[in-house]
Amino acid sequence: MSDPTESLLARIADALDRLAPPRAAKPDLAAAEAFVWHADRSELAPVPKVNRVELALLRGIDLVRDQLAENTERFARGLPANNALLWGARGMGKSSLVKAVHAEVNAARGTLKLVEIHREDINSLPLLMGILRDAPGQFIVFCDDLSFDSDDTSYKSLKAALEGGIEGRPANVIFYATSNRRHLLPRDMMENERSTAINPGEAVEEKVSLSDRFGLWLGFHRCSQDEYLSMVFGYADHFKLKASREELHAGAIEWAATRGARSGRTAWQYIQDLAGKLGQQLG
Repeated sequence: MSDPTESLLARIADALDRLAPPRAAKPDLAAAEAFVWHADRSELAPVPKVNRVELALLRGIDLVRDQLAENTERFARGLPANNALLWGARGMGKSSLVKAVHAEVNAARGTLKLVEIHREDINSLPLLMGILRDAPGQFIVFCDDLSFDSDDTSYKSLKAALEGGIEGRPANVIFYATSNRRHLLPRDMMENERSTAINPGEAVEEKVSLSDRFGLWLGFHRCSQDEYLSMVFGYADHFKLKASREELHAGAIEWAATRGARSGRTAWQYIQDLAGKLGQQLG
């Protein structure tokens, strides 16, 4: 082979190496109890301090709290457990519950890691699963606010990673997701499939079957005024805020009224505002 041809082939090989995605670095899983997956770098970045509240502070969601805690505890013990979809009203503690349950179970077990994957990186979920498959310990892969738009096909990657394919979901990995939609896909997307498909039933079934990959469905609904006030009082007692029950009651009702909603998030925002006015720290 002539020298010019060899030189050309060498330049082509170098260009292909530069275009290839970076190899996933072997993660230091002892660095933290939680990680964030960066798909562009194929990297698990440790999280020094997880932003979460204690499990005992989550009020008004007792049933779903106990179900998720039991499922997570079984998984941490190496027993069969289900992927979980936490769906429903905004601000009612879906993502807070995942993080709080992880902390509670990991405090007892010490081998359970939390790995957050961003919604826009769902296509890389099979790669992440492959990295975690042979890693020591057990992993909750968590996606917050998961949903898909009408022209989005990345849900197929999620379906394959959860239960499809030859390998299936790794035994040491479980997938938890939160969403405002029970079926993750917009209604107009399903209706469009129904109206344009040759076999409408099969087309819609393809979309709905995504949610079926989650064996545990946990619904979160708007809280009552009593539940909302219970959240406020619980936070106030925990952080020892210097305010009477009457002041808390009146302030919390007014705060919720100005926002047109009662939720765990609304209660927490009120407590932050009140603590600031009182000159007290939270934590």
